[in-house]
Amino acid sequence: MLLPFQPDTLFSTRIQSLCPTITGDVCCTVEQFDTLHQQVQQAIPFLVGCPACLRNFLNLFCEMSCSPNQSLFINVTSVKQVNNTMTVNGIDYYVTSNYGEELYDSCKDVKFGSLNIRAMDFLGGSAKTYKEWLAFLGRQAKLNEIGSPYLITFPSDIGGSSGVKPLNATIYSCGDPSLGCSCGDCPSSSVCMGSLLPQLKRETSCSVKMGSLKVKCLDFSLLVVYLVLLCIFLLWAFLYRTRGRTGMSSQTKPLKNAEDKFQSSNNGQVPDNSGQMSEATMFPVQPAHPSVIQTYMTTFFRKHGVFVTKRPLLVLSVSLLVPTLLCIGLIHFKVETRPEKLWVSSGSRAADEKQYFDSHLAPFYRIEQKIFRHASRRSPCHCHQSTHNHRRHYTPIQPTHTTTIAMSDLADVQAALATIMALLRDLFTIVQTLSTMIADNS
Repeated sequence: MLLPFQPDTLFSTRIQSLCPTITGDVCCTVEQFDTLHQQVQQAIPFLVGCPACLRNFLNLFCEMSCSPNQSLFINVTSVKQVNNTMTVNGIDYYVTSNYGEELYDSCKDVKFGSLNIRAMDFLGGSAKTYKEWLAFLGRQAKLNEIGSPYLITFPSDIGGSSGVKPLNATIYSCGDPSLGCSCGDCPSSSVCMGSLLPQLKRETSCSVKMGSLKVKCLDFSLLVVYLVLLCIFLLWAFLYRTRGRTGMSSQTKPLKNAEDKFQSSNNGQVPDNSGQMSEATMFPVQPAHPSVIQTYMTTFFRKHGVFVTKRPLLVLSVSLLVPTLLCIGLIHFKVETRPEKLWVSSGSRAADEKQYFDSHLAPFYRIEQKIFRHASRRSPCHCHQSTHNHRRHYTPIQPTHTTTIAMSDLADVQAALATIMALLRDLFTIVQTLSTMIADNS
């Protein structure tokens, strides 16, 4: 059984770099802390986009592994013997429902930048509630698999457990200014709420159920209106066609046959001068009945043609003047040549951050290619165009003995720089830890 103890300076510094909320006595050995550090490193790439979520996630396991008060909210349920040593095989980790909900809310919308999908799909099994997420984190992984080495159960009810005090540590909201996340990882932040479009509540939206389909009321109304108009049009076309046929049959006169002609001559009727019936009398022509639309179009275009013919100068002047007036707005037309203006709006948070970066540091350029050459040797150079259309001149490397020595020296410089960067990285971790401690204490 391990009792809380005061770690040495080096060990305390290492704990503070990963668990800044644990100060003073700790309840974990160096080996246990190394195991914890190795396990959580696998989850950092998925949550690094939202510092608040990452800090809450790390604090969850830091409190479990190294907190001096872990006996208040952790209960060992099973042990096993490995290499003549008793090790933990299962624990109960008691947390309050408020702690679990806030922990889940700070991480539920975090995106994994490489694939642009929710990090919860990787670290939570697409969990929808904090209970599902904690159950996924606590399941025991098999040998050579990523996950917890022992079973972690998160009971929702302490039941008859005496002396248990569920963990209710501080949770950083994803909208916290000190550990702020981007709007893509935290759309519920107060900073991002103003830039988001209002979302309709699906619960209150009207819908109509048609068999196995569920149609929105707006779509259903448009369908009904369309069918009613279609039926009215078909009915009008049917009635108009029927009335046209009736009028045609009433106005058509039957042709006179030879018997009628003979009877007419016997009755003393005198034929015309040519002795034959006219063609108009024998074959009466049915007068045309144009539609209303055809009559309207005929009248309109006849009047329009007469107007254009009588006033050609007025028509040409108006035809030139109206397009000219409409094109006056082109004097304010401006072609946008900066791609970032097309990606984000001018008042967005990303645009403000880029403007701050450019004004306080320098414009960001991506190095596409870098070619080294010996300074004492001159040779024809070639041009290379960078991302922002700035032309730079480089000279290709010549495979000479002098160049080989120079490249060897560059390799030594690179190794020295790597050592310096490693020292600076450790120093930065210490400084960052102290800054975090000061912020937490204040």
